[in-house]
Amino acid sequence: MKSVQLVLAAMLTSSIIASGEVIAADKSLVQKMPTAIRLPIEGEFPSIGGATGWLNSPPLTVTGLRGKVVLVDFWTYSCINWLRTLPHARAWAEKYKDQGRVIIGVHSLEFEKNVDNVRKAVMDMKVEYPVAIDSDYVIWHALENHYWPALYIADAKGTIRHHQFGEGGYEQSERIIQQLLTEAGRAGIGNELVSIDGRGVEAAPDWNNLQSPENYVGYQRTENFASPGGLAPYKCRHYSAPASLRVNQWALTGEWTVGKQATALQVHRVGP
Repeated sequence: MKSVQLVLAAMLTSSIIASGEVIAADKSLVQKMPTAIRLPIEGEFPSIGGATGWLNSPPLTVTGLRGKVVLVDFWTYSCINWLRTLPHARAWAEKYKDQGRVIIGVHSLEFEKNVDNVRKAVMDMKVEYPVAIDSDYVIWHALENHYWPALYIADAKGTIRHHQFGEGGYEQSERIIQQLLTEAGRAGIGNELVSIDGRGVEAAPDWNNLQSPENYVGYQRTENFASPGGLAPYKCRHYSAPASLRVNQWALTGEWTVGKQATALQVHRVGP
């Protein structure tokens, strides 16, 4: 499992890892959870007062959340790996919203620095639960996190009892939500799991049949670039595509500037 910071290149393949993301295939490690799961104590739920802003909610505090089961979901809106976990978070938010459960999406950016873009992404992706803008990585460092996506679950006493790094572990995470809600005295939780049918970028990957490795559009880590003449870092130049591309090759057409971690199209204004 990697913790290094990488760069998103979602335009190339749905199997790409972005910005320190970790892929962990859901292998259904827990096919049938016991009535009570023995959970470790992973530390106290830290302050979330360092958020630089909040969406969908006034600022939340650890004191105000005491008595509730809290899920902290670290994400960044261009992360394909997080996008595939979103249907689960969205379904949990809806199912347990009246049961004393709170989901907090912590948007710790990599290069998505414009809060207006985060706000638009929250609306477009139908993220209706509270979102903390963690532009200064205060919450990130408080939990000593290193991954996108990452999920932490705290019990009603404010103690972290579970974490999941990367995709997967959905059944286990929901069973733990149910157990902690029951331990907190919430009645009628039951053991039925949410049913998920992710579509588009939210669809689960076909782990058994993936044929493309991760790749990037910045010059620092890209591979298999096929435009004639290769890449010209930090120079605006006209690129063209070869007559054909082999599997996993990619190319540019038009005027582009290729940076270390991203590639930008040169836009020409038309008219006055």
